[in-house]
Amino acid sequence: MQRSAHPPVEWLVSRGLVPYATACAFMGERVDAIAAGAARELVWLLEHPPLYTAGTSARPADLLDPGRFPVHNSGRGGQFTYHGPGQRVGYVMLDVGRRFGDVRAYVAALEALIVDALAQVGVGAETLAGHVGVWVPRQEPGADQTHDKIAAIGVRLRRWVSSHGLSVNVAPDLEHFSGIVPCGIADAGATSLARLGVPAGLDELDGALRAAFERRFGPTCEAETSTTAAVADALAPA
Repeated sequence: MQRSAHPPVEWLVSRGLVPYATACAFMGERVDAIAAGAARELVWLLEHPPLYTAGTSARPADLLDPGRFPVHNSGRGGQFTYHGPGQRVGYVMLDVGRRFGDVRAYVAALEALIVDALAQVGVGAETLAGHVGVWVPRQEPGADQTHDKIAAIGVRLRRWVSSHGLSVNVAPDLEHFSGIVPCGIADAGATSLARLGVPAGLDELDGALRAAFERRFGPTCEAETSTTAAVADALAPA
């Protein structure tokens, strides 16, 4: 558990669907400001419209339906993933160098955070050796694949400050995952809280994520007025 005397991390939840390019532009500016000591660390929770993102290791053959949704090259680690309504995306902008000094330790901490949060809403999730992300045992007896993925992780570091982060399937359209090979794993299934019969929605998961974050990373605070104003400006129609 990574606890230390760091200032509280700002916490912001955006309602509605946030365009992917807009979110990435804001993250880039915020990462630079954090690295320069001009802004505090931030966790930003949001939803995107349906889209696919390609990480730095994405293989073109894993995009099975290229015309289905917009495809964005993300700059994060990992391969293809899907984002869409009903999925909680968490963009985590932290000084990883100061907090961890090691990217693998940071990714492991994000995985543990999600496992902790899902336990709070009644889901027994786990990590799998050799696969980044968070998984749950498959319910169907006799299935070849023993686990389904409920949460993905993909991070990017610039000047040791992180961007991108995590996504947790609350109640997305799981059929949308069929347009890609998720995270490059051909036989991996995707699941969600809704598919598992768990009634928790976005708000309940958000509370669980924040409580787990505070236990594992340290205190949070509501986003400052300057942060909410910057996000509002970024989201305003041109």
